[in-house]
Amino acid sequence: MSRFDIKNLPLDGLKLIERQQMGDSRGFLSRIFCTNELSAAGWSAPVVQINHTHTARRGTVRGMHYQIPPHAEIKLVSCLQGEIWDVAVDLRTDSPTYLQWHAEILSAENRRALLIPEGFAHGFQTLSDNVSLLYCHSAAYHPDAEAGLSAQDPRLAIHWPQDITELSARDAGHNLIDPTFDGVKV
Repeated sequence: MSRFDIKNLPLDGLKLIERQQMGDSRGFLSRIFCTNELSAAGWSAPVVQINHTHTARRGTVRGMHYQIPPHAEIKLVSCLQGEIWDVAVDLRTDSPTYLQWHAEILSAENRRALLIPEGFAHGFQTLSDNVSLLYCHSAAYHPDAEAGLSAQDPRLAIHWPQDITELSARDAGHNLIDPTFDGVKV
């Protein structure tokens, strides 16, 4: 029995993962990750790093982050507390959906996760206070490979569902896409 329902999304390689929950009067079990089952969704590497984030205020935007090859990563993003609007942007130069974005609501209640392939930028907006996320990464974080796009870039035209109440100085400092930006080659 599979513990995941895997759904294709409009951007090639981007997948919505719906976790099945098994429970009884004591509570429940919900599998977060399984290499065997998620390989069908495109997870093709070991989990190298797992991170937990907490965001206190509703309306906060984090992103749009990515790592430059050869440190590009696959991410599996799960919401453990609260609710987010999770966004992935296709940065793959040769992709027919280059610079297009897609968003999904992830919450503790809907048990959804987003599987984001290499060559995508990722960000989210909190739709509630006190949001906790769990990230599985296929590559370790490398500060020299860190990159980002402005979450408010008019070229991306991401339609954030709420007014942005908070954005870190680092994220606010990401440049707009200019004519010299040539995407990511993975």
